[in-house]
Amino acid sequence: QSGVIKSVKEGNASHSIFRDLSDRVSAASNETGLLGLALHPKFTENGRYFVNYTAKRRGQLTTVVSELNRKNGNEKILLEVKQPFSNHNGGELAFGRDGLLYISTGDGGSGGDPLNHAQNPRSLLGKILTIDVNSSNPQANIYATGLRNVWRFSFDSKTGKLWAGDVGQSQREEINIIEKGKNYGWRITEGMRCFNPNPCVTERSNLSLVDPIFDYPRSEGFSVTGGDVYYGSKIPRLVGWYIYGDYGSGKIWSLRLNKKGAAQNKFLLNSNLNPSDFAIDQNGELLVIDLNGGIYRLVVK
Repeated sequence: QSGVIKSVKEGNASHSIFRDLSDRVSAASNETGLLGLALHPKFTENGRYFVNYTAKRRGQLTTVVSELNRKNGNEKILLEVKQPFSNHNGGELAFGRDGLLYISTGDGGSGGDPLNHAQNPRSLLGKILTIDVNSSNPQANIYATGLRNVWRFSFDSKTGKLWAGDVGQSQREEINIIEKGKNYGWRITEGMRCFNPNPCVTERSNLSLVDPIFDYPRSEGFSVTGGDVYYGSKIPRLVGWYIYGDYGSGKIWSLRLNKKGAAQNKFLLNSNLNPSDFAIDQNGELLVIDLNGGIYRLVVK
């Protein structure tokens, strides 16, 4: 979060500095700082990579998405979005099969989305956005709306589906499969429940709100961390399952949709970590990233 990107090798405690952006990153609170990094699909050829961080612009906290290149020190800013509060900055970046860069923004913060950004089609907050980074004039487009704070999402490497964990307000944590043009409910709904207004029958119908494929109560955790769909060889029983966790409780689960489209959710373990991300290594095996600095491999004993 401080703005330093490090390069590490498995089993080696030492590291090298890949890029230091701390001179432009504002990381004063626990939801600000350098939040996302995505390598261009042709990174090994062109050296292009993209970052998502918070900065101060004339005293205003601002989300910045920019392009960098390992071959030089230049920074090309693609998007700036003013943040009214310090929390709920989203921060994930990932490339889809379509070659577009996908970005999660968060609803702007405070509690209950008081400025109603997530449901405002003119606001870029509370959304999943896309940018064509190969365009001569890259512009941000709204891909999906009605999201509270998707700070981790990923693409299924086999199906291309976009899986996202959206942090709840005070009752439910949710998992969504995000599709173009869909509205995922916040702040009208939290998980599968009404939030504002309550009841919300009319709003659900008029806006064609999409419920999450799965949600869980605060008794299980208080900040969902979106994960990845597993296709590795080390844990055959988890192939095709979405592995995700909760930052607050440290619990890790597996989730999939059966042939009838119903969600199956299975508890895997209590990691005793604060999982801030999941990743797939070059062999297709799952990694769990702890906010306190460790990178762990999920294994079966």
